[in-house]
Amino acid sequence: MKKKIRIEYPLNPASGTILWGAISTPSGLQRWFADNVSKVDKTYTFKWGKTETRNAEVLNLRTESFIRFHWEDEEPRTYFELKIHYNELTKDHSLEVTDFTVPEEEEDTKNLWDSQIEILRRICGV
Repeated sequence: MKKKIRIEYPLNPASGTILWGAISTPSGLQRWFADNVSKVDKTYTFKWGKTETRNAEVLNLRTESFIRFHWEDEEPRTYFELKIHYNELTKDHSLEVTDFTVPEEEEDTKNLWDSQIEILRRICGV
């Protein structure tokens, strides 16, 4: 049984529109998440290297707020979600990642997200 984890990443001053494009469009995701991303209807195809390909269906989204994907090869009721938060006082954004992992791999999963979000920070300049 997989366990839900949540990680929040501060992104300091950033444009919500730029972040939304980076987490919800094939071209945006391709810049930091996978080597190649394509989309047909609600299904995104993610490719890494020459051999790894995974499909994810968009379960839900709210424009400029969040997008929730379900890997087609994963357990039902699991997903990964990327949610943008905006702080009115500081004018800063943060990105909340929700994912599911087996308990023994929780640290590895967090480390993987840490490295992916570091790439996102660089490409968005935040």
